[in-house]
Amino acid sequence: MGEVLLTAAPGGHSGYAAAIAHYLRGMGLQPVFIAARGDELARRRLSRLGRVVEITMPRRPGEPLAATIHRWPRALAEALGLVERRHRVLVSCGGNLSIAPALAAKLKGLRLVNLESIVRLTTPGRTPRLLRPLADATLVHWPEQLRIHPGALVVGPVYEPPRYPPRDEGYILVTAGTMGHPRLFDAVDRLAPPRVVMQTGRVDPEPYRRRHPGWRVFRYDPDLDRWIAGASIVVTHFPGMTSATAALAYRRPVVLVAAPHLRLSASQRDGPPYAEKIGAVYLPDPTPQALARAMEEARSREPPRHPNGAEKAAEIIARLYRGL
Repeated sequence: MGEVLLTAAPGGHSGYAAAIAHYLRGMGLQPVFIAARGDELARRRLSRLGRVVEITMPRRPGEPLAATIHRWPRALAEALGLVERRHRVLVSCGGNLSIAPALAAKLKGLRLVNLESIVRLTTPGRTPRLLRPLADATLVHWPEQLRIHPGALVVGPVYEPPRYPPRDEGYILVTAGTMGHPRLFDAVDRLAPPRVVMQTGRVDPEPYRRRHPGWRVFRYDPDLDRWIAGASIVVTHFPGMTSATAALAYRRPVVLVAAPHLRLSASQRDGPPYAEKIGAVYLPDPTPQALARAMEEARSREPPRHPNGAEKAAEIIARLYRGL
């Protein structure tokens, strides 16, 4: 079985890699994921789908670019040691982790597939913009993204297929990715609904556990899908990929809460049009009262149905691998 390389930077980027890998396996291709060294969450999430290898993460969230200069050559050297001609195709799923493997792939004659983020509707992501001139194919999720990537291929929204049957177990799932969202968590804390599952990332979960012993509160879970599948509603951050999984894979009501502290991510201008795409309610500022109203509105909405763009993306990758 031929191997295809996919970059899997922390956060939602690894979700794109997992989604495409699911369909590649059905086409007779074996995914190999390039993750950040020490990203145990990505390793646990992806190892069920394929082999995981690691390289240095050149730039971590919130880090000044000048402080990272020494890591870029190291990442490229490591990527050159991992990327081989037999792989034929490398898929960049975004994030600065993808740059070194993409350069190594082009130096070794591989085809490069460049995927934009699902949430980018007004401005391109830094890595997809940098790699577009080198790419054999740039893939986007929505027709509107052709404005920021002329000549790209529209595959539809890429999201992980559901791993569990959806069921309403009556709890609110509050999740905010790797960095967390203290203002959102504090609003939920003040509302104090009786049944909450909260994923806090780098934010300390202990104060919420102490004040709400009936809640389930944790930093991370590599199998977040099981909590999405059982939620009655999902409250999550923008930008982030959990919203697409919740709305499109599990058809859960979604409140999308602005996270302006994620300064290196998509602009908050993308929030309202993206929320409309997935049938979510966009909340610019999570005060307790506004959050309560947003959840009530989200429950009244029917999530749209979109075919999974990961399947079409995998078909394009398979054709490139086979030289078609």
